[in-house]
Amino acid sequence: MKTTLYILLDYQEILLNQLISTKDLHNRVSKSKNRNIIIDARSFSEYKNGHIPGAINVDLFQLHWFDTSKKGIKDFNRQTRMLLSHIGIQRKSQVIFYDSVSGILAARGVWLLLYFSHNKVSMLDGGFEKWKNDGYDIEVRTTPLKYSEFKGKVNNKVLATAKEIKGLLNNKNVSIVDARTGKEYDGSDVRAVRRGHIPSAINIDWENNIENGVFKSNSKLSRIYSDVPKKSQIITYCQGGYRAANAFLALKLLGYDKVKMYLGSWGEWGNKLNLPVSNAD
Repeated sequence: MKTTLYILLDYQEILLNQLISTKDLHNRVSKSKNRNIIIDARSFSEYKNGHIPGAINVDLFQLHWFDTSKKGIKDFNRQTRMLLSHIGIQRKSQVIFYDSVSGILAARGVWLLLYFSHNKVSMLDGGFEKWKNDGYDIEVRTTPLKYSEFKGKVNNKVLATAKEIKGLLNNKNVSIVDARTGKEYDGSDVRAVRRGHIPSAINIDWENNIENGVFKSNSKLSRIYSDVPKKSQIITYCQGGYRAANAFLALKLLGYDKVKMYLGSWGEWGNKLNLPVSNAD
């Protein structure tokens, strides 16, 4: 009984640590600078005009990946480990990602480290805008990178591939969440060779997750995702695996256990003629 309780508490701690407030980040940086790696996931043009003191700049939009074949994932793992090594992430590092708000770039960073089994990772709730509005210090000098070889172990429990999803389309225990806009979902906004969505997917625009730049309360998020069964295997996707990362994080914050993100998303699925599509012409 005690062992079960310990595991549950540890799991809850990991979930709670995936969001950090501006106040808590400020306090943490003041007390333990050496173990914190703060990553500004915005563009360099935004970073150079002001950022959180000590933050390094890594524009995570460079990590688009539309190939979830066996070879494609192998290449993704290799390339990403190289990037994370240049950032200097070590096993003991507490990593905090932020962008302008509680957005898609920081969420992608959190998902990325969870994929490599690094659970000491958080998103700054409210991002740089809240940090700035709360009156905390800002700097403009560039923080240099410090290399440290990253060897994170892949956790396939948080990543979905096209092949896997195709084999699960008729499985009633699987829920697919489309985090794109309604127009992308119904096919009126076309961003691939084909229009529409993955069959059986439900549309929950990721922007529903945040309000005034921060994540909505758990009670509000619970209502938004009320049609997603907690016991099902959940797969989120969007166009390129960024909005889907925000949906992934929202579901994890709500205590959903079995959540994966489809890395290739519609950028892969919508351009493969052998994959089924709904609401297509």
